[in-house]
Amino acid sequence: MIPAILFPAFDPVAIAVGPFVVRWYALAYIVGIVIAWQMARRLVQRPPVAATPEQMDDFVTWATLGVILGGRLGYVLFYRPDIIWTAPWEVLYLWHGGMSFHGGAIGVILAIALFAHRQRLPFLLFADRITSVVPVGLGLGRLANFVNGELWGRTTDVPWGVIFPHAGPEPRHPSQLYQAAMEGLILLVVLQWIVRTPSLRARPGFTSGAFLAGYGIARIIGEFFRQPDPQLGFLFAGATMGQLLSVPMVLVGAWLMLRSRRVAEAPAA
Repeated sequence: MIPAILFPAFDPVAIAVGPFVVRWYALAYIVGIVIAWQMARRLVQRPPVAATPEQMDDFVTWATLGVILGGRLGYVLFYRPDIIWTAPWEVLYLWHGGMSFHGGAIGVILAIALFAHRQRLPFLLFADRITSVVPVGLGLGRLANFVNGELWGRTTDVPWGVIFPHAGPEPRHPSQLYQAAMEGLILLVVLQWIVRTPSLRARPGFTSGAFLAGYGIARIIGEFFRQPDPQLGFLFAGATMGQLLSVPMVLVGAWLMLRSRRVAEAPAA
């Protein structure tokens, strides 16, 4: 017998008051946005100043829309393009689940660019402060995935393997917890150290690059333990969609970090 842990019987509903129901995944989004907002509100004021606290308050709505719309559209385009042809109205069915981080990232980047342009803010400095707190939501989201018993890992014989109720009788990696640690806790600690170090904070784009590269690396590693989406399976060279989408993030992130160094060291005109 392979040692394994039976998945706890979590209630997918976190809060229920009469007909009003809030599920763990939605609660993770709400709590993550609120915590990240309060952290960013203080960080934007650190020199070089990226925005005012009031501007950060206004940006929360933009960021929320970017996450939700980008995440849903990204999921449909990257993971379920068949919906567009068979049932296009289901693109709007947010309550059915299905969100893509990579789509949400694109949505937030567009929100940052549009908001910074409209408010005449330094785009990269503002983006640095925002990306430094994104792992808060990522970590909470992965914990919600675990509570929901979804996005489970590949079969394993490690002693901490978990038998998920909808994944068959085999023990599997609790990959949601691996990803919560890497994409959430570890990445947050690294980015907070960077953004709170004056010499690194003064390099526009360095923190954003570290986020993109750090998340990409964490996602690529995490996907080695996560079961691929059944409708896609393994793709090019045995990679998963999550890994393929993360490679450009690592490359762009590395480029931003290198570019920020050159910009910071360039002599004043």
